Amino acid sequence: MSSSPPDVVNAVLARGKLGTFTLVFFVMAAAAPLTVVAGGATTGFAVTGVTGIPVAYLAVAAVLGLFSVGFVAMSRRIVNAGAFYTYVAHGLGKPLGVAIAFLALAAYNAMQVGLYGGFGPILESDLAARTGINVPWWLCAYAALAVIAVLGVLRIDLNGKILAAMLVGEIAIALVYDAVMVTHPAGNTVSFDTLAPDHLLAAGIGAALVTAITGFVGFEATTVLAEEVKDPRRTVARATYIAVTVTGVLYGLSAWAMSVATGPDRIVNAAGEQGTDLMFNLVSPYVASEIVSIGRILFITSLFAALLSFHHTVARYLFALGRERVLPSALARTGRRTLAPVVGSLTQTAIAAVVLAGYVWSGADPIVNLFFWITVTGGLGVLVLMTITSVAVVAFFARRRHDENVWRAAIAPAMAALVLGAILFVTVQQFDTLLGVAPTSPLRWLFPAGYAAVAVLGLAWALYLRRSRPDVYDAIGLGVEAESLQHRHAAPARLPA
Repeated sequence: MSSSPPDVVNAVLARGKLGTFTLVFFVMAAAAPLTVVAGGATTGFAVTGVTGIPVAYLAVAAVLGLFSVGFVAMSRRIVNAGAFYTYVAHGLGKPLGVAIAFLALAAYNAMQVGLYGGFGPILESDLAARTGINVPWWLCAYAALAVIAVLGVLRIDLNGKILAAMLVGEIAIALVYDAVMVTHPAGNTVSFDTLAPDHLLAAGIGAALVTAITGFVGFEATTVLAEEVKDPRRTVARATYIAVTVTGVLYGLSAWAMSVATGPDRIVNAAGEQGTDLMFNLVSPYVASEIVSIGRILFITSLFAALLSFHHTVARYLFALGRERVLPSALARTGRRTLAPVVGSLTQTAIAAVVLAGYVWSGADPIVNLFFWITVTGGLGVLVLMTITSVAVVAFFARRRHDENVWRAAIAPAMAALVLGAILFVTVQQFDTLLGVAPTSPLRWLFPAGYAAVAVLGLAWALYLRRSRPDVYDAIGLGVEAESLQHRHAAPARLPA
């Protein structure tokens, strides 16, 4: 790894390009509302067998709102595209920070690459139905990858406009479908059974909760994009709370509406039989065929929007680690005009291309083995990140003078750490239910163990840097200030006159 400083254009990303609502569009596009409603919720019902998916979404929204209190407080003091990595490095120490950085890269790449397993087959099916042309799912996935590779190196505000247009359409059609389903209930009775709080104590709730958390993954990217917003202290906080609130209400409402239309006692079987077609099949008898067609098209664009948004998140994590020389410094290179993290973006594209090739070669089921398994594993990783970050927030403010009140600096993040930790424990314990495999299957431990291995690798790398590259180690978590510190390390000592 080169220790020479980058040229000026590498030090920062594009400043002042994103306002509050553009940032909201970015992070909600990652959450992919229509994908979660039509794909995530139905798959969650089918795989876990839990009818309390709607209340799980609302419960997770409340927990993430609590988590956001301390998270946003940290964002007002540390503006860095490394987000989780940077906060943990400042709160719990640099070795654990690097371990979290490696885990974050694994989790967000899992989310991004896993989504290709949904996008490819769904576009394949749609093209066959509309045109009669049969295109293999992997060709559809690689076509999306090629477009994202181009958009990833363009200006961030241009990407924001594209995502905004897609997101508005998604939310609008989801609300229309919800209204149709609730006004045409099974047995002419609107049931609120799937919203009952006692579902949160039912068997398999851990699987339901991590399914719900996976649907929210991406909202925390408000801090990843903080270097590119107009007013980091205010914009990040507003966008984070708006994103959590809107997505939580939409997910809970839509999952409940589906259970109303099928009947609470039929939702699990209906989801298992019809899969991602369930929502469209429920509304098709009552709306024009064009409305159903628009919904199916927006379902596909929702997946694409999520792919694009997670691509940007991974690229910026790579940029942050490259800027601080924790990973090769080439990753910090940005376009001279766009100031987009070009090398980080292309690296993420290459990772996705290789993983997709492996799945195509293996002949694995893209929907189950790539889309569902890998994205929920990504959700598990982000759950780990949020739990540890909550602890880091408490530690950060406990050691420093600050003007935050005790609620934001200690109580809220401590409560969030406890609740998220409990959800994490139950999730790992019930991971076989989430994957839909036998309790004796080694797969139930393979995915969580993979994260442990990645974190240990990151920890070992940090200890190596501390011993062999102290200039790099000292700059961990400093962001744009890392370059000046490394310059001071590298400066030759002057001889006395």
